[in-house]
Amino acid sequence: MAIEPVTDTDERDPTALDATPTAPSTSAPSTSAPATSAPAEPALTEPASAELAPTEPVPAEPEPAVPVSERLRRLLYLAAPSLVFLAVRLLGLLSLAWLASAHRTRVLTKLTVWDGQWLLGIASGGYAGVPDGLTDAFGNRTPVTALAFFPGYPGVVAAVRFLAGTPLIIAGLAVSLVAGLVMAHGLARLGEIVPGGSRNAGLLLVALVAAAPMGIVWSMTYSEGLFCACAVWALVHVLSRNWLAAGCCTALAGLVRPTGAALLLAVGLTLLAAAAKEPRDWRVWAGGLVAPLGLVGYLGYVGWRTGSPMGWFTLQRDGWNSRFDLGAATVSFTRDTLAGGRSVLEVVTVAVLAGSIVLLLVCIARGVPTPLVVFAAGVMVMDLGSNGLMNSKARLLLPAVTLFVPVAMALAKRQRSTALAVLAGVAVASAWFGGYALTGWSYAI
Repeated sequence: MAIEPVTDTDERDPTALDATPTAPSTSAPSTSAPATSAPAEPALTEPASAELAPTEPVPAEPEPAVPVSERLRRLLYLAAPSLVFLAVRLLGLLSLAWLASAHRTRVLTKLTVWDGQWLLGIASGGYAGVPDGLTDAFGNRTPVTALAFFPGYPGVVAAVRFLAGTPLIIAGLAVSLVAGLVMAHGLARLGEIVPGGSRNAGLLLVALVAAAPMGIVWSMTYSEGLFCACAVWALVHVLSRNWLAAGCCTALAGLVRPTGAALLLAVGLTLLAAAAKEPRDWRVWAGGLVAPLGLVGYLGYVGWRTGSPMGWFTLQRDGWNSRFDLGAATVSFTRDTLAGGRSVLEVVTVAVLAGSIVLLLVCIARGVPTPLVVFAAGVMVMDLGSNGLMNSKARLLLPAVTLFVPVAMALAKRQRSTALAVLAGVAVASAWFGGYALTGWSYAI
């Protein structure tokens, strides 16, 4: 059979890759059944127009709404240290208001007496502008007498007064209040991170410190609250190994009170131990360099102003009869008080001093972290080992807040009713004693 030649009318795929014509076949036709063409397979890819088409955004699933009860629970959890501190201090202020009314005096007047007047005076006019009526313990006044008071607290009060435009007393009380709240949150954190600690132990520690025997000072225009706010957070950072933050808090505390020396000792020894283990950690060295700047810097400034390296210590000795005597004056005061029982304040002061020694021994026996023990011991040595105003001994011991750590941990393991009963009794006793110290006691504390 003849084969027809290929003509131009043959249909071809113009897109075919192989456009070469095939040679005509000269072989005889096959006797088998004719082959049928297989159906075309669907394309594995979409057409270009489909590829370029914009894709529809997948709508994000809405986050489930947090129930109001859960939000309230979280808020209460965060605010718990502040609420505990405020509750105890409110009880103390109510007791003070009652006793102030019985003695026909004003609460604000009592919250700003004695050292509070000096600190507010410095905040108002600087060291050179303190009111003329303020004198030292012997009724004297020199151009450098005011330098006996550290600048941290009056400096913050002056800044708040300037920025908020509030009266001086309100600024002072506001600084003390905020400092107390900052301290409370630091104490709560400290109670959590100590070995064997817990959230409950932290809140109990807040309550115990707020209800300390001279806890009324937390609400006065005194510097203890601001100092302890810095000191507690310094110790928290030490236990958390945040070395630079610990050094900064220590430096700030050193600008507020001379008890910054006890904190510097505790933090400094810890940083030295850390440097021995991690000599290449720059944060350890930076923290160690920053930590003494506050205390050493101010003592150096007073030395320059007075012309003597021991200028601040001379002011304390000549103006307030305060010097380190290895505890001879404290022993004599304790003996005379126990023999004569001259006043409630003096008897309670002796009890507080004795109780602090017992608590320090408990801290050591219970394995409280060394920095906390060293800090408390340093505060106690500075207080018990010096003479001066014996009536201030309980107040000067107030910064040794870490003495309450084993008590808080022990109460946290008791039934809630037992812990609350103990706290209620301590808070009531503290509230009355603080009010008595400011109204029934006629001398400085």
